[in-house]
Amino acid sequence: MKELSRRWFVGAAGAGLVAACGLGTASAAQVFGEFVMPGLRVEVAPPPPRPGWHWVPGHWMWRGGWVWNPGHYVAYAVPPMPPVIVETPPPPRRPSWHWVRGHWVWSDRARNWVWNSGHWVP
Repeated sequence: MKELSRRWFVGAAGAGLVAACGLGTASAAQVFGEFVMPGLRVEVAPPPPRPGWHWVPGHWMWRGGWVWNPGHYVAYAVPPMPPVIVETPPPPRRPSWHWVRGHWVWSDRARNWVWNSGHWVP
């Protein structure tokens, strides 16, 4: 099952998914051995619970696998998600490891987008 999951993630590395995630174009060498972030989901924001509340759009987060963090409202202004930071992965510790690209996640504590750096996972 683990091998099937890896094949699915590597197989989902089409240029459409990469472009849809705002990650730019990637060469085959960069995509091979990656756990590619799934495509963005379309969310329709419900009406705000109170006037002046702002929508934080849903986004993918890495938690041992890609997990969708659904959109939600907060009582303060929400800046747009910054552009993706292009990182050059260092060599893996082991040939079987897979690269998880860096990505932005929303932090209610920081009240802002926080960059999670790319890293290798077994």
